[in-house]
Amino acid sequence: MGEASHAIMRRILAFSAIVEVGAGLALMALPAVVIAALAGGEVSAACLPLGRGFGIAILALGFACWPERQRAEGGSPGFRGLLTYNTLIAVYLASLGTAGQWEGRFLWPGVALHAVVALSLILAWRGKRRSS
Repeated sequence: MGEASHAIMRRILAFSAIVEVGAGLALMALPAVVIAALAGGEVSAACLPLGRGFGIAILALGFACWPERQRAEGGSPGFRGLLTYNTLIAVYLASLGTAGQWEGRFLWPGVALHAVVALSLILAWRGKRRSS
């Protein structure tokens, strides 16, 4: 890829990442407003937690797509995206469970799974930093 093509790709990635981060934050903060604007109708209360979860996923996608100037100590884009997603979704699902909003039998195993993945990513990153 030539220098000009690389610069164009970085601009496209930066624009897309900014849009995704903004959309993710908007869905996390105001899911009813965003979903109603997208769907063009009323939003049920059951959609709100799902909208926030979707916002977390989109935020993580934005972080994963953020263009790098150089290889950072923060790891690969995939690492950033997966760490962001697993950490935030574990915390959010746990908050739904402790508040009594969700009580499904797979809720707490899901919280545990995402927390273990996030912790594993952090431990692997720390181990990689120590060995380099």
